[in-house]
Amino acid sequence: MIGISIISVIILLGVLIFVHEVGHFLVAKWAGVGVLKFSLGFGPKLIGKKVGETEYLLSLIPLGGYVKLLGESEGDDLSEEDSKRSFLKQSVLKRMAIVVAGPVFNFLLAILIFTIVYIFGIPTLTTQIGGVQDGSPAYEAGIKGGDIIIAIEGKELSRWDKLAEVVTKSKGGELRFTIKRGSGQHDVLLTPRLLKTKNLFGEEIDSYKIGVSPSSQVVIEKVNPVLALWMSLKQTWIISKLTVLSIVKIIEGVISPRTLGGPILIAQMAGAQVKEGLVPFVLFMALLSINLAVLNLLPIPVLDGGHLFFYFIEMVTGKEINIRWREMAQQVGFVLLVLLMIFVFIIDIERLNPKMFDDFNKMFSR
Repeated sequence: MIGISIISVIILLGVLIFVHEVGHFLVAKWAGVGVLKFSLGFGPKLIGKKVGETEYLLSLIPLGGYVKLLGESEGDDLSEEDSKRSFLKQSVLKRMAIVVAGPVFNFLLAILIFTIVYIFGIPTLTTQIGGVQDGSPAYEAGIKGGDIIIAIEGKELSRWDKLAEVVTKSKGGELRFTIKRGSGQHDVLLTPRLLKTKNLFGEEIDSYKIGVSPSSQVVIEKVNPVLALWMSLKQTWIISKLTVLSIVKIIEGVISPRTLGGPILIAQMAGAQVKEGLVPFVLFMALLSINLAVLNLLPIPVLDGGHLFFYFIEMVTGKEINIRWREMAQQVGFVLLVLLMIFVFIIDIERLNPKMFDDFNKMFSR
């Protein structure tokens, strides 16, 4: 299991990092900027090969990567010809395009994965009823486990998520359900009730329910390429919004920071997804690719979003941010990033061995 987890996380992170850096690389080339290094990983070089002016590297620490551009630093001594191809001599819009390309390529990877999966088929819960809650609208209407809801208000449906969506949007209005039981079918009237439930973040919300749960019956749903692309765009947007909302909830204190995961948790989850099959693994890759894109767009110095924030200010004011202020911000951002990495690494270790941290806390509470 450990071996599978290690191999799967290397593949997972390798693909995500490669796609991200390829985004920076290709747009830099398109903008006419020289690319000196393209590295998967940080730290000491393991292997490398120079092709043209670019050195392609595989480095020791596989938790990131980088593209080193010509004239990226203020102090670079360049010839007049190289100066024209340097990153800092480009227009602010070109610099922004190069920086944002990394996260954009991560979004594109997720969209591509979702599209391919939707085309070839994805397991989807049907509208077969698994259980009915006593005293619920469904119970009072005589719905039983094993029944299949084939239409609501005359509109056919076959997926559980669509059933839940229609009930939620009813706002408590009466609905006519067409039920299939055995070889026959009949209609029943149900009025969804407003109930207290919990959302993904554990917060209590009001939601309309009819008191049923799905069975384990699934079908492989395939769609045409155009619809698959549209569904992929919607799914990427939904996950992006949830990622941003999760960050906000952590800041607000609604979600504990201990829900965060580092390399160890990612390795465990990647290993588990691989055991489930190729489709769960690539869907997990798509999810992480979106998370990586969103996090990189946060306006934190060192991250792509931090650079974009500085360039946005430059575009609005027409003046570059003072180099000293920019360097100070980069240093603060780097320290915050390191502290965050240490924090999630400690959380990962605590998940693996909670007793060790209990003993540690007892030792210092005496």
